[in-house]
Amino acid sequence: MLMPRAFLIALQFLTTLPVRLSEQPTAHTCGRSLLYYPLVGLIIGLLLCVIGWLLHGSSPYIVAAIMLSVWVLITGGLHLDGLADSADAWIGGLGDRQRTLDIMKDPYCGPIAVVTLILVLLLKFTALTQLASNQHWIALLLAPVLGRTILLVLFLTTPYVRAEGLGHLLSLHMPRGQTQYVVLATLVAIFLFWGLQALWLMVAIGLGFVVLRGLMMRRLGGATGDTAGALTEITETIALLISALIG
Repeated sequence: MLMPRAFLIALQFLTTLPVRLSEQPTAHTCGRSLLYYPLVGLIIGLLLCVIGWLLHGSSPYIVAAIMLSVWVLITGGLHLDGLADSADAWIGGLGDRQRTLDIMKDPYCGPIAVVTLILVLLLKFTALTQLASNQHWIALLLAPVLGRTILLVLFLTTPYVRAEGLGHLLSLHMPRGQTQYVVLATLVAIFLFWGLQALWLMVAIGLGFVVLRGLMMRRLGGATGDTAGALTEITETIALLISALIG
């Protein structure tokens, strides 16, 4: 059975898994690829859980280090790049919209970007160590799902400010009704899977989204691919930290 082309586009964009498309996808199909972002997050989470299972009995620090390394490799550092660019732009932009957008296009990383990456990876590593100690694999499964579901929420609620790139195509051709259904279905599934513990997770991630979206709107008037990547990284970090605290 052939997999939907939109799913393959999502898998190719969000991971480094060996996916090849036989022909150039249409703008409509690119827009539909958003519907599969939570599924791609689930695949990433399942791979990380397999690693946890294979390394059962090893030091939690070793397990956490290997998991985090695989996590970065399997995503190609895509969202980390967005986080680094956003951190540089927010400080270097000095409150100016156009200067902020220009810095995001700069391929070089400044000291703020490096410090931000170190802090986020350190927080993830610490949370993964705790989760590995408790063998709390549900949180590891859900963090990548939530990190990609939040992108659907962002595109549904926030204008995209650049007039080019994949983000622009997604914003223009996203099937809004179906996207809303996917977000709702994903959140309901998480509640059914994890129960009331998921409530604290949703509240924390929801607050984080409101704060970050507010910053994007005030500075840029909307979102970019880089701020979307930053949102994913921060959402995953919040999910891991809250899970480690309540698990």
